[in-house]
Amino acid sequence: MNGSTAVVTGANSGLGLVTAAELARRGAHVVLAVRNTAAGAEAARRIGGDVEVRELDLASLASVRAFAAGLGTVDLLVNNAGAVLLGPRRTTADGFELHLGTNMLGPFALTGLLLDNLAAAKAARVVSLSSITHKNAHLDFDDLMFERRYRAAAAYGRSKLATTVFGVELDRRLRAAGSPILSVLAHPGLTRTNLTPRAWEHRGRAGRLMARAGLLLTQPVEEGAQPQLRAATGPEVRGGQFFGPARLGETRGPVTEARMSREAADPAVGKRLWAAAESLTGVSYL
Repeated sequence: MNGSTAVVTGANSGLGLVTAAELARRGAHVVLAVRNTAAGAEAARRIGGDVEVRELDLASLASVRAFAAGLGTVDLLVNNAGAVLLGPRRTTADGFELHLGTNMLGPFALTGLLLDNLAAAKAARVVSLSSITHKNAHLDFDDLMFERRYRAAAAYGRSKLATTVFGVELDRRLRAAGSPILSVLAHPGLTRTNLTPRAWEHRGRAGRLMARAGLLLTQPVEEGAQPQLRAATGPEVRGGQFFGPARLGETRGPVTEARMSREAADPAVGKRLWAAAESLTGVSYL
């Protein structure tokens, strides 16, 4: 990957840190796109190589626009950053439900704003990070912001379904436009990251105990990052492919092609979500 530039969102910890470190090891110039630049600087010190830290808060469209404005050619965009908070309903700076805003609308806007940067590369890729939770989710277009009967776990699942729909629809539109950019998807199964304890922080001591118990069921982050690394770097990868772990219901193990839900693959759902995302973010492309 010598001479290439990779942008990895949420690169200061967890899956993003492992992904960024591997891309840097392979010779890429890696942009650590992080909300907390102090944590990003520490991550950059640990990674070494050709890395830089830039501030990006996907829960703020203003931050997304500022970040995108300062970049040159981008060979790889890994939309890795995500939020999972199982407490009361929260919103982004723009008033979006926090999970949908951070996990799908922010990356949707970022990808659109960087499309010219990606098109300037010879063989660019966009990797969208899904979750196995998308398979049990359903998008309610009459209540995308989950203002009625809010349930945090369901909101997270919906946001990851939306992310998956976005990645697939992006592939359709890139192909229709004759673009060489690839849109690829991945999910990490059940992986041990700092999102697990954060998800339960609203429950105090009981939440910490539940988070520790949950960690026993997860695989190491180094293994969980392998599907997105395959999506990002595999020479045989095709647009629209979806990678995940092969064993125990796609929760762990070596990388294989994963199965997405029928709703995630539905072109009508993709078209409808794309139109909603353009309206909500003010970013239109393809």
